[in-house]
Amino acid sequence: MNEKEVSEIRRRFRPDKSNITRVRACYVNEKREIVSQFEQSLAVTPQEESERILALLKRTLSGTLGKNLIDVEFSTGQVAGSDEHRLLMALRNSSLKDEEAVQALYQKVIGSLSIEGDYLILLTHDTYDVPYRSKDGQRQDDASSEVFSYILCSICPVKMTKPALSYYAHDDRFHSREADWLVAPPELGFLFPAFDDRCTNIYNALYYTRSVSENHQELADALFHLEIPMPAAAQKETFGEILGDALAGECSYEVVQSVHDELCGMIGEHKADRESEPLKVSRQEVRQVLESCGVSDEHVEAFERRYEAEFGADIGLSPKNLVDTRQLELRTPDVTIKVNPERSDLVETRIINGVKYILIRANDGVEVNGVAIHISESAHV
Repeated sequence: MNEKEVSEIRRRFRPDKSNITRVRACYVNEKREIVSQFEQSLAVTPQEESERILALLKRTLSGTLGKNLIDVEFSTGQVAGSDEHRLLMALRNSSLKDEEAVQALYQKVIGSLSIEGDYLILLTHDTYDVPYRSKDGQRQDDASSEVFSYILCSICPVKMTKPALSYYAHDDRFHSREADWLVAPPELGFLFPAFDDRCTNIYNALYYTRSVSENHQELADALFHLEIPMPAAAQKETFGEILGDALAGECSYEVVQSVHDELCGMIGEHKADRESEPLKVSRQEVRQVLESCGVSDEHVEAFERRYEAEFGADIGLSPKNLVDTRQLELRTPDVTIKVNPERSDLVETRIINGVKYILIRANDGVEVNGVAIHISESAHV
């Protein structure tokens, strides 16, 4: 799914937009015991509560594609006859009315998921009469050629609030508020099937993880029997380690700066062109950047071997997972320097009298702890 398609489904989660009439839920405690199960009709739920439930579900479609929203692709064999795909289809085709299938899903989540504390499994089903869009992008609501029937699962931590002093307007007084259980935004979840090219695609699902450092592969294994990409934070760390180890002595500031600038440039162009398809950078594209920096063939080939071993030869990565477009960071054991990526030219590395230095060109506006300082001529080397 691309950004436009995700946004189109996200807009469904409003009382006046969706066909969601009820949600199913399973409350699980920290001992992995089911505390309660219930089915709640949104038609008889107060509007404020209904909107909050839909807002929780909507958060399962938030974040960045490739970072928080991960495409899951089933093999032809899985779609043809696997237990995991058969279960998802049973849930969707029965509109969550197949009790055996619902209980099986609950048990898959409970038996596999490793998170601390209590949590709530929320399940809902929706049918969307997809409005036709002409070639010029004009929407025609009365010309629907596709009905997108899908399920959405949200796994929300349930946390105990702290006792507090609260103001009560009805008697114009402050009173103690007791500790209570609060449903937090979803930590994990999924959409099935995918909404690709604005059509139903039973070969794909969309997996959600709030954290960029933990994607809970154990849950993906239980639900889809598939390995999903490593978390975005791990991708960034691994990519940096590959550059440093493979390029060895040729991994200079200028080389890392060039890779950073190239990836940031790709992200900027993709955004400016309003491309909806997720941006990917390939192993070959990084190789070209390294070659343009004068890195030797030996070290370029070492980089490719490590890339293939860690990510796969034909796997493209999201540049947003590899660089921070807001800053370029230089770090020593004692000092951290953060630089505007657009002014990375202000930084250079030198060896002066046998000592290694990071030099930053400074004109006006230099501050230390918020205090403006002057660099005197006597500091001239």
